[in-house]
Parts: sequence; structure tokens; C-alpha cells
Amino acid sequence: MVEMHEMVPGKRFDRYHELGQEAFGEKLGLYIVVPQQLICEVGVNIVYMVTGGASLRKVHNTVCDTCPKIKLTYFIMIFASVHFVLSHLPNFNSISGVSLAAAVMSLTYSTIAWTASISKGMQEHVQYGYKGKNPSETTFNFLNALGDVAFAYAGHNVVLEIQATIPSTPEKPSKKPMWRGVVLAYVVVALCYFPVALIGYYMFGNEVADNVLISLEKPKWLIVAANMFVVIHVIGSYQLFTSDPHALV
Repeated sequence: MVEMHEMVPGKRFDRYHELGQEAFGEKLGLYIVVPQQLICEVGVNIVYMVTGGASLRKVHNTVCDTCPKIKLTYFIMIFASVHFVLSHLPNFNSISGVSLAAAVMSLTYSTIAWTASISKGMQEHVQYGYKGKNPSETTFNFLNALGDVAFAYAGHNVVLEIQATIPSTPEKPSKKPMWRGVVLAYVVVALCYFPVALIGYYMFGNEVADNVLISLEKPKWLIVAANMFVVIHVIGSYQLFTSDPHALV
């Protein structure tokens, strides 16, 4: 994608559908690219909303464990209300501060997750076998795991839109700094995900929660801080993946 951004001399493909139109024609390119991209981006943002709401609920339940339980739906609505303001920002450059905060938060809460898991120690009667009770359930769990891996590297959905914000000249094409950014991003993602996945699974086995922070209870202040970092991270990521739906509107 990075290389194809400027593969036609004097022209930049700033959106996926523009690249699709170049490859398949003006109409067919739209029909092929736009539905798939929207399904992917809207699906990712639904996950972000649920994740943000779940982290807010975890903060509420940890800070006030004697308070009445509140449905996850209301915390998702609280998370969504933030985007009524942020969604009015005009472009990627306008959310650069939010994106930077989100990147820092991802490193921070990931580090907290695996260090807190080590501190809690291995759980009693931990099991590492398949959770599926039959072959079909095991197969679906395997496919779901592949989806999780793909989700971890979901930035390719908006790589052209990100590259469009980088100045480009014939002498200094945008692909050079973009490649450096892509390599750095993948290194950071690996540093975030692999320690959490390996250590979390080792400590909790196949009973570990989808969000390992949900499996942790103490110290309370650290769990509250980590979950708020998650909320800030998914706020920034949500804005990134809504850029195309907003542009179409």
C-alpha cells in the first residue's frame, strides 16, 4: 500500500477507493473497495466502543465495589458521548494530539498488564489446553484467534489516509518516511502485544479474559489507571478509523 500510494507519476492515491478506481475502473472500484473498507472500519470501531465501555465499567466497579452494578450499555454510551465532540475535528492533523496520547497509553497499559500479571503470579490449577468441548467449537476458537491477530495489526485499513498527511516531492517521496513509520509502528505493536499475550496466558491459562486487565483485581489504583489508559487509547484509535465513514458522509 505504501508503495502504491504514488505509483502513478504526479498522482497520489489518498483514499483506498481512489486506488480501487485506478485498478478496476471508476464504478467497479467503488463497488469493490468501499463496502469492504466500511465493514472493516465500522466493525473495528464497534470493538473499540465495547472495549472502552468495558474498561469504564471496570474502573467503576473497582473504585466503588459496593455501588449498584450498572449495565455495560450505559458505559458504552458514556464512551460514545466523547466522540460527539471529537468527530467534529476536520482531519487527521486535528487529532494528532489525541493520536499521540493514544500511542503512549497503549505502551503504558500494555506494560502495566504484563507486569501486574507477573506480580499476581500463576493461578492455581491453571490449564493450557483447548477450551473447545468438541472439534467444531475448537475450530471456531481457532478462527477467532486468527481474527484477533489480524485485529492487532489493523492499521492497514487507513494506511493510505495516513500517508496522505505526509508532504511529498519528486526528490523526497512520502513513501520513505512512511516506511520508517510503518516499521516503527509494527515494532511498537509487537512490544505491546507479545509480552501481554505470552505472560498473560502463562499466568492465567485458557481462563484469561479477552482483556487481561479484566482478570486483575489488585492493586486497585494500578488497575484503575491501566483501564483509563485503555479508554484514552481506544478514543484515539476510534477517531482514526472513523475518518473514511466521516469523509463519505
